[in-house]
Amino acid sequence: MIALTLIGIGTGSPGHLTRDGIAAMAAADLILIPSKGEDKADLAQLRQALCRRVLASPPPMALFDMPARGAKDGYRQGVEAWHDAIAEQWEKVIRSHGAIRPALLVWGDPSLYDSTLRIAERVARRLPLTLRVIPGITAIQALCAAHAIPLNAVAEPVIITTGRQIRDHGWPPGTDRAVVMLDGDCAFQSLDPEGVQIWWGAFLGMPEELLIAGPLTEAGPRILAARAKARAAHGWIMDIYLLQRRRPAG
Repeated sequence: MIALTLIGIGTGSPGHLTRDGIAAMAAADLILIPSKGEDKADLAQLRQALCRRVLASPPPMALFDMPARGAKDGYRQGVEAWHDAIAEQWEKVIRSHGAIRPALLVWGDPSLYDSTLRIAERVARRLPLTLRVIPGITAIQALCAAHAIPLNAVAEPVIITTGRQIRDHGWPPGTDRAVVMLDGDCAFQSLDPEGVQIWWGAFLGMPEELLIAGPLTEAGPRILAARAKARAAHGWIMDIYLLQRRRPAG
C-alpha cells in the first residue's frame, strides 16, 4: 500500500508550514515537484528551496511536467481531461521511483479551491493508495493577516468565489463581502466600482509581497498596474482579494 500525503504549504513562506507539515515532509521517501515550464521555473524552485530550508536531510525530489489544460471541449470537460493527465504523471513518477511514502506540497490548503484532492482520487483508482492531508495556511488567512483585517463583517456572511464567477455572473447574491480567488483577468473590472472597497495581495508571506487596499475606483487601476509589472518580472503571480460592497439604501 502506498501512503500519499498532501501537505499544505501556505503561500510560499517557510513560516506558513505547520509542525505536522514539516514532520510529514521529513517522513516522505519522495516529494513530487510539478514543473510548469521555464517561465514558471520559480514555482518549482520555491518548493525545492522550502524543503532544503526546513529539513536537515530532505528526501529525494522528483520533478514532473505539468500537462497543459485544454479548452476546446469547454471549461469543465477541459478540467476533467487535465486532471486525468496530471494523475497519469503522478502515477508514472511514483512507480518509477518505487515510492511508498510520496508527498506533494500544495500551495495554500488542499481543501480550498484546489484540485489536488480530486487528482489524488484518480491516482487511487490506479494504485493501491491511502491518502493523508495536512492542512495549511490558506491564501485567505494570509490576505487578512497582511492587511490586519477580519474576514467577515459583524454577523454577516462571506462568499468565497472565483474570478470566472464574478466575470460571468456579477456580484455574488446574498452577501456584501466576497473573497475572490483564481482571478487571472482581474474580474473586478466588470463590477460597478462605486461603494466597493478592495483589499488585494500577491506573493503573500514572501519577500516579493504586494499589498493594495482602498476604494475600488482608486485602487483598481493601481492593482492592474502592479499586477502586470509583477507578472512580467516573475513570469507568474499568485494573488487574491477581498471585496466589500456598501449596502444599498432601502
